[in-house]
Amino acid sequence: MAAAGPHSSLRGALCRQLLLTLVVFSFACEACKKVIFHIPSKLEADKVVGRVNLKECLGSADHIQSSDPDFRVLEDGSVYTAHAVVLSDEKRSFTIWLSDSKKQTQKEIPVLLEHQKKVLRKRHTKETVLRRSKRRWAPIPCSMQENSLGPFPLFLQQVQSDAAQNYTVFYSISGRGVDQEPLNLFFIERDTGNLYCTRPVDREEYDVFDLIAHASTADGYTADLPLPLPIRVEDENDNYPIFTEAIYNFEVSESSRIGTTVGVICATDKDEPDTMHTRLMYSILEQTPGKPGIFSVHPSTGVITVSHYLDREVVDKYSMIMKVQDMNGQFFGLMNTATCIITVKDSNDNLPTFRQNAYEASVEENTFNVEILRIPIEDKDLINTASWRANFTILKGNENGHFKISTDKETNEGVLCVVKPLNYEEIRQVILEIGVSNEAPFTGDVTLRMANMNRAVVTVNVKDQDEGPECRPAVQCVQIKENSPVGSKIDGYKAYDPDTRSSSGLRYKLLHDPKGWITINEITGSLETSKILDREAVTPTSALYNVTVLAIDKDSRSCTGTIEVKIVDENDNPPEILQNYLVICKPKMEHVDISAVDPDEPMHGAPFHFSLAKASPDINRLWTLAKVNDTAARLSYRKNAKFQEYPISITVKDVEGQSATKTLRVNLCDCTYPDQCRMAAGAILGTWAILAILLGIALLFSILLTVVCGLVSARNKKSFPEDVAQQNLIISNTEAPGDDKVCSPSGFTTHTVNNSSQGFCGTMGSEVQNGRQETIEMVKGGNQTLELCQGAGHHHTLDSCRGGTVEMDHSEWYNFTQPRLGEESIRGHTG
Repeated sequence: MAAAGPHSSLRGALCRQLLLTLVVFSFACEACKKVIFHIPSKLEADKVVGRVNLKECLGSADHIQSSDPDFRVLEDGSVYTAHAVVLSDEKRSFTIWLSDSKKQTQKEIPVLLEHQKKVLRKRHTKETVLRRSKRRWAPIPCSMQENSLGPFPLFLQQVQSDAAQNYTVFYSISGRGVDQEPLNLFFIERDTGNLYCTRPVDREEYDVFDLIAHASTADGYTADLPLPLPIRVEDENDNYPIFTEAIYNFEVSESSRIGTTVGVICATDKDEPDTMHTRLMYSILEQTPGKPGIFSVHPSTGVITVSHYLDREVVDKYSMIMKVQDMNGQFFGLMNTATCIITVKDSNDNLPTFRQNAYEASVEENTFNVEILRIPIEDKDLINTASWRANFTILKGNENGHFKISTDKETNEGVLCVVKPLNYEEIRQVILEIGVSNEAPFTGDVTLRMANMNRAVVTVNVKDQDEGPECRPAVQCVQIKENSPVGSKIDGYKAYDPDTRSSSGLRYKLLHDPKGWITINEITGSLETSKILDREAVTPTSALYNVTVLAIDKDSRSCTGTIEVKIVDENDNPPEILQNYLVICKPKMEHVDISAVDPDEPMHGAPFHFSLAKASPDINRLWTLAKVNDTAARLSYRKNAKFQEYPISITVKDVEGQSATKTLRVNLCDCTYPDQCRMAAGAILGTWAILAILLGIALLFSILLTVVCGLVSARNKKSFPEDVAQQNLIISNTEAPGDDKVCSPSGFTTHTVNNSSQGFCGTMGSEVQNGRQETIEMVKGGNQTLELCQGAGHHHTLDSCRGGTVEMDHSEWYNFTQPRLGEESIRGHTG
């Protein structure tokens, strides 16, 4: 069997498919059983080579490809030539690739072509020998009309095989419309090859049927290649064009120019594309209101454009019936309609206008924040839009800012108000020029309306009013030297009557005087000092002292004014050093800076002169003072200065010789940072205080013990035995080096530490304070009495006294212990 020859581009397509397959399925393949075909040395195009059992190799194959573009492989395994083939060699081979894209598997079948050996095939004795001179299929693929009226079954064409010349051939077909949906639409007569259609077909559902025709002999031998038989369904204009929307809504500005696009209408047709059945034409059937002509529609694209100037104030909405017709709009074409509503949006093409050109209003003088006039306007644009809302402006006459004009959002009127009081004596009439525009910019022809530029003149008449006194200017200035004597006179405040322009008849009162320094003359308004004025006492120091004055006329109407009293400075304050206590870490810090301030005016202040005041020789030898700048000096120490706190008095003098002296506590400390020295000093202070308290407690218990022992001894009427003469009570609680002594009954001193004698009985306690040693001594002996006495060298002792018993009056005990406890506490805090 044979069909129409292949096109020249088929080989190229096969090559591209082959390359694509090689790219996609690049993984290793498994080879199936080799197939050998015996063929003649020359083969014409579309000649059957043989059939390969593809299912046996890969039953799930969804892609079949030959490695040799000269050969094609069908889905049933039939191999045929794509074009004429000449075997130059005795053998030729190629590969059939089978691939499953879902499982990602691929197999290959090797095919070997050999020259056919001339051996006659045995057939049934009744059958004639098959001899084909020319193998062709007939006829060429056909077409059928959709929605055919029959009669059915409808004959389409006859399929014939030239093998029928020698064999009894049976015909069959397969494909969509036969064994695939829609089922049983086509059938073929087995013996004649006549092809029929059983019922009408809708092209919009099925536009082509790709059938496969088969021809086989009685024993099932397929001598010809299965023939692809496409049956094309010819289109009929059976579908109306349909708009994508039943109602189209568009908006366009009334200021749009001719040719502005309003919107696009669109329709679809199910008939065959690129035919007259789907060539649509758009048009406007009807327009309401008015006749068509305001808008136009492009017949092919459906684009609606403005074709005439719009005026929303005349028509704000248009309704049009749009038509679409296929067959390029010919009268026999199918048509449909839709509604198109176009809303004209407002533009500011109408200027607001005043109802009259001139207005008049009046206002009383001295009144403000009052409404004096409402100005209505007219505007044809859409209400409550930016094209309608008005903006009013005072173009002329408001140079002093007495007036303000605003817009009433509800009525769109201009509201003219007085915001700053007017004075009848100064101005009696004001002429204002008012302009009005819209919030939105004007889109119309401005040049046509420039002559009537939306302006109006407003004449405002100022009414006279019986006024009270006026305090002008509100602030008046006077000056006086500080430290002036009480009763010094100063110029006062001057108010005046606006009607008479005079100050006569006015009375003055002082409303506010912050420090009570000023009094005022009720008739003249002049000021007088009631205290001495101090410029530095004014807070903040600005040399201005404000006093508030009340001016009253005969009708008790009043006004208030302010007097700024400028206090002229005198050099009545010396400069003052800011520091009190300084720490210098030796040797890291070589100096420390001292600064001073002067509350007087700068002309009486810096540059300052610093010097050491009444310094002792040690201070002058160890410390020096040098100038840093106009307000600071640098205090430096010599290298041989010891670590201790130095009281250094420094005198600072201003430019006019006013001076002051201040003693600074300067701590020369062995530290790295000044804060460390301060912390250490605090810790030492606490330790000395605690030691002083403990010393007092120990002293108290020692004295009590001595008294008790003396009383017990007197009661027993016994004296110390001779053998215990050297058993002395030794009390030593010293905070500084001292001598420990014992005392014998005879009164002689026994040297126990450094063999020094003081001529007193045993040292009880000693202490060093400011280079002075104080001791408390107590003696145990026979008939002796405790007595307070003071020896040379400021040694406080309990000396031996006359008497047989040890006695101490309570007042003596208090007078003895209390001063010493106080001294110890003071030493602890200052040490």
